Amino acid sequence: MGTFHVGCKLENHRDRDQAVTVPRALVDTGSEYTWIPSKTLEMIGVSREKKDLMFTMANGQTITRSVGFAILRVDKHFTIDEVVFGEPGDMTLLGARTLEGLSLVVDPRKKKLVAAGPLPAAGNALLRGRRPAGPAVLNGAPRSTDGRAEGEGLD
Repeated sequence: MGTFHVGCKLENHRDRDQAVTVPRALVDTGSEYTWIPSKTLEMIGVSREKKDLMFTMANGQTITRSVGFAILRVDKHFTIDEVVFGEPGDMTLLGARTLEGLSLVVDPRKKKLVAAGPLPAAGNALLRGRRPAGPAVLNGAPRSTDGRAEGEGLD
């Protein structure tokens, strides 16, 4: 597939005026988390909320890092997510969870991020005109499969 980088903006989730642009983050769908240099996160006041989380690197090595919360923006898309406080030698990565929150997916041919499209949502079987799988109950009253309370007529 190849690799590519994108720029992103990070904001402190408590004070959005504290923000910084990260000019190059490697898009890495194999990394669950987004990794940002500690100095960058500290510069905008992001706190270490979870300390000593264990991570397994691609080479099998286990390391520990701290995690905080930040707002991440790529173009017009934004999300709030957990970000890893990267140490010297760690790569700056835009991970899979952040991409999902941004509703972006990788276009491997063009090596760029594109909109993922509409978000999936669960629907109500009664509203779609389908029979529910189990007994329907609304406000504590058993309902028939067409939504009427037991004993109600069609009048």
